[in-house]
Amino acid sequence: MRVGAVEMDTHRDETTGASLVGRTIDNSPRALIRYALAALVLTTALVWTSYLVRDVLILIYVAILVAIGLGPLVNSIEARRLPSLRRHVPRWLAILAIYVTLLGVVVGAAAVIVPPLVTQARDLWASAPRLLHTAQAWLLDRGLITREMSVQEAVQQSTLAGPDAVSTVLDAVTGVLGGVFGLFTILILSFYLLVDGERLAWQFVRMFPPAERPRVRDAAARVSRKVSAWLGGQLLLSGIIGASAALGLFLMDVPYFYVLALIAALGEMIPIVGPFLSAIPAVLVALAVSPAVALGVIVFFLVQQQIENHLLVPKLMERQVGVSAVFVIVALLLGGRLLGIVGAILAVPTAAIVQVLLEELWPDTSGEGRSISRVVD
Repeated sequence: MRVGAVEMDTHRDETTGASLVGRTIDNSPRALIRYALAALVLTTALVWTSYLVRDVLILIYVAILVAIGLGPLVNSIEARRLPSLRRHVPRWLAILAIYVTLLGVVVGAAAVIVPPLVTQARDLWASAPRLLHTAQAWLLDRGLITREMSVQEAVQQSTLAGPDAVSTVLDAVTGVLGGVFGLFTILILSFYLLVDGERLAWQFVRMFPPAERPRVRDAAARVSRKVSAWLGGQLLLSGIIGASAALGLFLMDVPYFYVLALIAALGEMIPIVGPFLSAIPAVLVALAVSPAVALGVIVFFLVQQQIENHLLVPKLMERQVGVSAVFVIVALLLGGRLLGIVGAILAVPTAAIVQVLLEELWPDTSGEGRSISRVVD
C-alpha cells in the first residue's frame, strides 16, 4: 500500500485476519537528502577517526600480516607429535618456539656484528686526521678549498655541533624507543592472533551468507599462502643480497667482509633506506683501506641496488607470491609515496591481498586471462 510518498508493507494476521503494518520506507526527496547527509557525516567521521589513529591501524595491520604469514609454519609445527607425551605440540608452544628462534638469530647476528664494528669504528676514528688531511690535500691541489682544517674544526662546523644537537639526539632516541615499542606490540598482538587464529577465522567467515562461506574460506586460504610466500621471498632476497655482498667485498679485499655482508642482508629487509644504510658501514671500512677501495664499494652497492630494484624484487616476488612484476613495481611506488618505508614494506603483501579480492569480485570464468599469460610467457 502506498500513502503519498510513504510505502508501507502490509500483511494480515493469520489468527485475526487484521491488517498489520510492517516496515515503513520513506522515499520522499527530503528523506533521501537526510539519509545522504547522515551517510556523509558518518563516512567523514570514520575517515577522520581512522586518520587520527592511523599509526595504531598500521601496527594492527602489520601484526595481522605477520600472523597470516607465520600461520602455515605454526600449523606444521603444531601437527607434529611430541615423542615423550605422544600428543601434538600445543599451538602456543609452536608460536613460542618460532619467536625464540627468531630472537636467537637476532642475538647471534648482533654478537657477530657489533664487536668488529666497534673495533673498526675505533680504528677509523683514530685514522680520521690522516684521512682528512689526505682528502684536503687533494682538494687544495685542485683549488677547491683555500685552507686546511682539523678534525675538531670540522666537527664544530657540522650540524651536530650546533644548537639543534640536543633536539637531534632526542629525536633519534625517541624514534628508536618508538620503533622498539612498536615491534614489541606487533609481536605480542601477532602471538594472540596466532593462538586464536582458527576461532577468529571462523568468526570472520560466519559474517557471510552460508552459500558464500566456502568461497570466502578459499579466498582466505589463498591470502595466507601468498603472505607466507612473501615472507619466504623476503628471506630469500636477503640471502641473495648477503651472499653477493660477501663475494664482492671479499674480491675487493675489504676487512670484515662477512660482517658487512650480514649487515647488507639484514638491511634488505627494510625497503628504500635499508640497503643505503647497510652500505654505509662497508664504505667506512673500505675508506680505512683506501679511497679507491671505498669508491669501488660505492659503485658495487649502487649496481647491486639497481639490479635488486629492477630485476630481483619484481621477478622474485612474481614467482613467490604470484603477483605480476608490473603490479609489484606499482605497489612499491605507491606504498613508498603514501607511507614511506612502512608503505614500501607492506606494498607487496597488500598487492597480493588486493589481487585475491579482485579475482573473487571479477573471476575469470572464460580462461582467457590464463591463455594470455601463457602466450606472454
